[in-house]
Amino acid sequence: MSRHREEWEERAACRATDPDELFVEGAGQNRAKAVCNGCPVRTECLAYALDGRVEHGIWGGMTERERRALLRRRPTVVSWRRLLEAAREAHEQGGGQREFPAPLAETG
Repeated sequence: MSRHREEWEERAACRATDPDELFVEGAGQNRAKAVCNGCPVRTECLAYALDGRVEHGIWGGMTERERRALLRRRPTVVSWRRLLEAAREAHEQGGGQREFPAPLAETG
């Protein structure tokens, strides 16, 4: 486990949640995703799962099916971490950008 991941995991909203509750199917996934609402490290968590192609569980508020669909829609993204952090920064600066910034999608 990388030092960077350990740092964000310490601030995760799910840190006190039973891990089995985040690896569920069906209707349980909506309850698990609700844990991510308002999580201060949701971006880091989602980027970790996308960059690492994590196949199971709820990560950053997305199911494995949702993550697979996103990966299929954006096959040229080299670093989800960089892309998601850039999108978050643009949103926080008032850009309110809904789509990921295109230039970062092609860079490494």
